[in-house]
Amino acid sequence: MPLLEPDPAKLRPRARPGAPAADRVPEDRAGGTPEPLRGDLTALLGADKVLTGVSDLVRYASDASPYRFVPRVVVVPEDVDDVSAVLSYAHGKGREVVFRAAGTSLNGQAQGEDVLVDVRRHWTGVEILDGGARARIAPGTTVARVNAALARHGRVLGPDPASAVACTVGGVVANNASGMTAGTTRNAYVTLASLTFVLPTGTVVDTAEPDADERLARAEPALCAGLMELKAEIEADAELVRRIRAKYAIKNTNGYRLDAFLDGSTPVGILRGLMVGSQGTFGFISEVVLDTLPLDRRVSAALLFFGSLPAAAAAVPLLTAAGASAVELMDGNTLRASVAVEGVPGDWAGLPGPTAALLVEFRAPDEAAQEVYEERARAVLEGLPLVSPVPSVTNSLTRDGRTVAGYWKARKAFVTAVGGARPSGTTLITEDFAVPPERLAEACEALLELQTRHGFDAAVAGHAAHGNLHFLLAFDASRPADVERYAAFMDAFCRLTVERFDGSLKAEHATGRNIAPFLELEWGPRATELMWRTKRLIDPDGVLAPRVVLDRDPRAHVRGLKTIPRVEAIADPCIECGFCEPACPSRDVTTTPRQRIVLRREMMRQPYGSPVENGLLEAYGHDAVDTCAGDSSCKPACPVGIDTGALMKTLRHARHSPREERAAALAARHFRVLEASARLAVAAAHRIGDRRASAVTRAVRKAVRPDLVPEWLPRMPEAADPTMPRTARVGAVAVYYPACVNRVFGGPGDVSLARAVVAVSARAGKPVWIPDDVRGTCCATIWHSKGYEAGNAVMANRVVEAAWGWTAGGALPLVVDASSCTLGIAREVVPYLTADNRELHDGLRVVDSLVWAAEELLPHLTVHRTLGSAVLHPTCSMRHLGDEAQLRAVAEACADEVVVPDDAGCCAFAGDRGMLHRELTESATREEAAFVTSRDFDAYLSANRMCEVGMDHATGRGYRSALLALEHATRPGVGRAGRPR
Repeated sequence: MPLLEPDPAKLRPRARPGAPAADRVPEDRAGGTPEPLRGDLTALLGADKVLTGVSDLVRYASDASPYRFVPRVVVVPEDVDDVSAVLSYAHGKGREVVFRAAGTSLNGQAQGEDVLVDVRRHWTGVEILDGGARARIAPGTTVARVNAALARHGRVLGPDPASAVACTVGGVVANNASGMTAGTTRNAYVTLASLTFVLPTGTVVDTAEPDADERLARAEPALCAGLMELKAEIEADAELVRRIRAKYAIKNTNGYRLDAFLDGSTPVGILRGLMVGSQGTFGFISEVVLDTLPLDRRVSAALLFFGSLPAAAAAVPLLTAAGASAVELMDGNTLRASVAVEGVPGDWAGLPGPTAALLVEFRAPDEAAQEVYEERARAVLEGLPLVSPVPSVTNSLTRDGRTVAGYWKARKAFVTAVGGARPSGTTLITEDFAVPPERLAEACEALLELQTRHGFDAAVAGHAAHGNLHFLLAFDASRPADVERYAAFMDAFCRLTVERFDGSLKAEHATGRNIAPFLELEWGPRATELMWRTKRLIDPDGVLAPRVVLDRDPRAHVRGLKTIPRVEAIADPCIECGFCEPACPSRDVTTTPRQRIVLRREMMRQPYGSPVENGLLEAYGHDAVDTCAGDSSCKPACPVGIDTGALMKTLRHARHSPREERAAALAARHFRVLEASARLAVAAAHRIGDRRASAVTRAVRKAVRPDLVPEWLPRMPEAADPTMPRTARVGAVAVYYPACVNRVFGGPGDVSLARAVVAVSARAGKPVWIPDDVRGTCCATIWHSKGYEAGNAVMANRVVEAAWGWTAGGALPLVVDASSCTLGIAREVVPYLTADNRELHDGLRVVDSLVWAAEELLPHLTVHRTLGSAVLHPTCSMRHLGDEAQLRAVAEACADEVVVPDDAGCCAFAGDRGMLHRELTESATREEAAFVTSRDFDAYLSANRMCEVGMDHATGRGYRSALLALEHATRPGVGRAGRPR
């Protein structure tokens, strides 16, 4: 055991509710997956594809829904053969299987109580076909990722759910999720070109194969015959056919797509339609080919405010008639909660209670068409009863992209923003339904009355143009009276929707556990029995996702409701939506931000010191705390800005002993010596060679603690030149701060980064000055990222005091040459400053070197030569700072072609975290690296030395600062490399 192994008990939550939660994981599950299930699946698939620890099972037990079911085992298959093997095993052993991709399901479709199969991790990728007319997509690929690839071809997917950044295409098809503009004409059912899927028996069907029906008939003759018999029976019942067609005239994802029997002429054609919206109960969708739609880039939008929800709803038909591509409804509760979303005006918090708004968007292929739409829109707006209840409300049409994006950000954050504002400790229910669009205003009034009668103050939003409303309810699932109040409301709501409006109980979120008991209420006994017969025909043993779509238990929707114990304040607003997961560097290694919070909540459910809690704590240190990159990429991905990275840093601090904290503070006070020692160590490592240096550091890591001692990696840069370029304070227009990482590690090429910055600034007539006493100072990120609060405070205050003096009290900007250090000095040091130093900090102008170059130097530089191509790696710090455009601007001055990979994200090197846990960087960069290495580029550019080192390791390419490329491009004289301009 390492000498300084941390005590897992230090991560135990301090505050507990009065009694353990009724829905806590029982003690008999503390050992994880039981035998023989554990051994059977490990032997079948291999240990690396089977997750069995109690921590693994708990972190997969929650999705974005109000339900929580703990699986017996989690399987992570790599290919169709693995999936078929799991299904065959389940048949033979009488097991149940549920597929889970992004876990953004709002009704528990991604949860199972037996074998849960993760079909996200190894199932990503998109291939653009026919110039963008179609896309072949792996099921674990997010909608946003596919649209990013299609945008270059002027195309887009039809379905556009609000969770597009997180939800996967497989889930979209399996639930027939639609979104803001899809309606009934652009959804997955309509735009599906072909599917490849695995039936419960293990049979693989590719509907695009010319002989697909012949193959299926040989493999599944009884299934084929049964499908055709059901088709004939349905078609013979004229009243049923009329009813089916009527049900899909409005948005409807409740139950199985019986119209597949009408639209498909063969067994494969019928199955192709049935798989859409089947919610994982008919098979596993392993590949999707979707027809795409034109991407109209000319956008005009308005956010219109009304005095009441019915008044807003009444305006919807007028706006759709004017040609609006989207009309989104938001009630007062939604608008007020949205102030938690970055960029939303703060005065929305004071909106009167009944206020409602419509977000209206018009899209056109060209300006002429756009002007026509705008003329029609203005004519409608003049006759609407609009209100301006707060100063920020303008009720005007705009083309400004930033403004429109802000409107949509607020709308798409509906669930998370309202959920984040719910009373702490309450569970969130999200429901959606549809009525004929012309009855939307009437439905709004009825819904408001029903909510009031049952004691709820719900938030309402929806796709008003399609008669589709969403509402959120919050209640305490630990209180039986609250559960019964919720159950009574659901019963009344379902009867209202069906009996008064003949609406659909699920417009786009699919049946799920919450509506399954009410399926027959909507569809009637005849159609419902046909759905049961279809399920028995395709999955006769009931292997796949039982109780997700079909459940005869009238109380099924109140089974498995999860309690939401209070956790640390920074994470408590989390509703477990999963928006954070695609941005998380550790998502395929250990845990995601959502899972880190889910595990904390389970600890809170447990009695103090229970076997389950002890098991969770034992794993949490490595799986959650140590392997968090700490880059806070989760924060901008979360609509309400939850920073799980900050929570992990707090927990790192909690594990430190007083002696460790004192040692860290001492290191901060004597950082000049530490910095020089680090530079000498790097030089020594290069002298003895990578192999010996790696062996030494591995031995020390094993003896001390892996999370304290970095591992020496191949391709590490040489030590930096200890001398700085000569500069003068007199005449300087900025203070240049070379970050400590650039004072320890050198860069590639014949010019150091410091010399490049000095040279290029001088060429632009903007000379900079490097203070003589920069050594021994730091942005404090070293201490901040590791949770050493005392050391962080020492260095934070030191660097701000020094910067105040260097910049003559803020008269000159402080230019920092590493994006993470820019972020550190500009923002992250603030909480650790004394009151006096906070005042000094307020007077500083901290500027990233790429921003300095793009905005201050480029207009005054002459480019003498360019590279043919460059690929960029924007750092996570640049994303936090909003500096990505400046990186591109500098690169475009240096290269004829500039590319940012669609999969570019945090490299997870995170200072030295990639040397502590090299698997983090290897996993986080896998998809980006695949693109980078798929072709040759003339330059590989970024803006942070350690991120460049991380990308070097990931790709085998030589990454360097874009400022080095700029210096070379603007260097007088003709060089051998590059193209003269």
